[in-house]
Amino acid sequence: MARILVVDDQHLIRSGIVTLLRTVQGLGPVVEASDGEEAVAAAREHRPDLILMDIKMPRLSGLAAAERILALGLDPNPRIVVLTTFDDDEFVYAALRAGCSGFLLKDMPPQQLLSAVTATLSADLLVAPARVRRLVERHTVRQQQPYGAGGTSVLTGREAEVLGFVAQGLANEEIAEHMNVSESTVKTHLHRVMTKLHLHSRAQAVVFAYETGIVRVGGPPGAAADA
Repeated sequence: MARILVVDDQHLIRSGIVTLLRTVQGLGPVVEASDGEEAVAAAREHRPDLILMDIKMPRLSGLAAAERILALGLDPNPRIVVLTTFDDDEFVYAALRAGCSGFLLKDMPPQQLLSAVTATLSADLLVAPARVRRLVERHTVRQQQPYGAGGTSVLTGREAEVLGFVAQGLANEEIAEHMNVSESTVKTHLHRVMTKLHLHSRAQAVVFAYETGIVRVGGPPGAAADA
């Protein structure tokens, strides 16, 4: 059963989400934390499968806490979804770049929240692929500290090709069709990409692909940078 950690400094919001999640059959224990520091400690102790993380909190922000948690090297790493009161692209981009799997608005209807939690537990990307691409293209050109193209040198040609397809928003099955290989082969290549580049989510891989030039900003879908 999936273990979930809910992190928010507002007690009413946090307790409401926790109470809602505890009504769902099949979910494991739901624990809570009131700020980023508590979130890091709770993640280390409880090893959640999914973390719902508020952005703005005292002592340690949600983004900083997410980075610390992903750096713990938990096996497996939890999927982290950012909770925000605004559909703010700046926050969403920063969250995806840090390794989070997506974001949710705090004021969304309860049933939508439950559906999103279920979806995140079974997939690795909560934001629609088309939106990820638009979001990353807008922000990559303003990124002050890009990953740098040198990071791609550790990838084989096939691994770089898979990463390019991921950046287009293609699912593993679609990538397999394009490359004329099995879906399991795609998963193997993608796992090696994530391991070599120390990436924590599919969304973070999209950001990396754009910032390193594997995919061109402003190009048509699927346009890779010239070698």
